[in-house]
Amino acid sequence: MEYRYGHIRRGAECGQQCGGNIVSDTSIGISSVTANLQTRLVSMDLGPLFGLWFQSIFAGFTMRALTICIFIIVYGRMIEIYLATSIAPIPMATMLNRESGGMGQNYLHSLFALGFQGFLIIVCVAIYAVLVKSISVSTDISKAIWTCMGYTVLLCFTLFKTGSPAKSIFNAH
Repeated sequence: MEYRYGHIRRGAECGQQCGGNIVSDTSIGISSVTANLQTRLVSMDLGPLFGLWFQSIFAGFTMRALTICIFIIVYGRMIEIYLATSIAPIPMATMLNRESGGMGQNYLHSLFALGFQGFLIIVCVAIYAVLVKSISVSTDISKAIWTCMGYTVLLCFTLFKTGSPAKSIFNAH
């Protein structure tokens, strides 16, 4: 029994490790930057300080809006998957019927497309985690803020687009 199903157990362990990597890799080591942040800010003139303050306010507001947008997209897609699976008995009952068997087949196409869309969402978040981890915050704080915001906009855009390729691959309507 262990030999036959060992690959499933190893796959589950790999999935747990990958999920842990996504969660732990998205953190930026901000503690190393804040150690000398005060001395760097004291040495700056009033103009660059005001510019940095304005950038921080704008980026903070934009990131909150993008976070809400990403939250709505991800949770909306997951609720869509749950709703599609909850009505499974209705279209599956028509699978063997000759006249209305197309309804069950179309349902399976859309269900597989939704599952693939969930997979694409996970891939997008994993890529985002790698990109955010590569941001260097020790050299230029302003560049790090804009880079992080750019990556978050990119994540939001790709999450919006996960439905189109999934539906086209599985020929779902």
